[in-house]
Amino acid sequence: MTNFPIPAPLFDGHCRTVEAGNAFDWYRQGWAIFVVNPGVWIAMTVILIVIFMGLHIVPLVGWLVAHLLTPVLAAGMLLACRKAADGETLTIGDLFAGFRRNSHALVMLGVWYMAGVALVSLLIFILAGGGVAGALALGNPLGAGIAIGGFFVAGVLWMLLSVPVAMAIWFAPALVFFNDMPPLQALQASFNACLKNILALLVYGLIGLILSFFAALPVGLGFLVLGPVMAGSIYASYRDIFVTA
Repeated sequence: MTNFPIPAPLFDGHCRTVEAGNAFDWYRQGWAIFVVNPGVWIAMTVILIVIFMGLHIVPLVGWLVAHLLTPVLAAGMLLACRKAADGETLTIGDLFAGFRRNSHALVMLGVWYMAGVALVSLLIFILAGGGVAGALALGNPLGAGIAIGGFFVAGVLWMLLSVPVAMAIWFAPALVFFNDMPPLQALQASFNACLKNILALLVYGLIGLILSFFAALPVGLGFLVLGPVMAGSIYASYRDIFVTA
């Protein structure tokens, strides 16, 4: 016998492919979300900066906690984006919404994120660190040249290996927080969505690099604006790519 009401089916991570030019619209929407209440957005950004700077002062443990909290705090920013897009009133407390809803799943997401970053770091150390150390041990100009080349290779490897981690975590906080997806499924859905929309995200990334350059010019103060705008653009891309209610 069927029990009523019938629960809604769980979100399966279904996504669509969008045009590369949609990246410009994501930033436009991000700006529109920011100007709804610039004061609250800047205050939340300052709080985030203080939290992460404080955590990174603490050796090792701070680094671990920072990765664990990243999805939780990202969920709060995304909720604020949704409220702004829906015309609701923002509060600074929205930043901590991830501690009140789906917090366990968001922390587990942070655990997987931390594991991914740690694995990338370990692989780089194994693949490039030994060669650099050996080159420096030669103690001559040739060794120094090899070491510099090793540092360059390590940087390239770090970028290449970090891309899959970034793809997996990009939409995952939104999928966990808004769609109640389990962490592993959210990571997989995020990776698949990024892979399907790689061109749009490449355009998005290039725009972000240009905007970051200009944001850094006024002693980095531009990031107090760019941070919220990018949060809004990520929310816009999530709504654009994933078929949600």
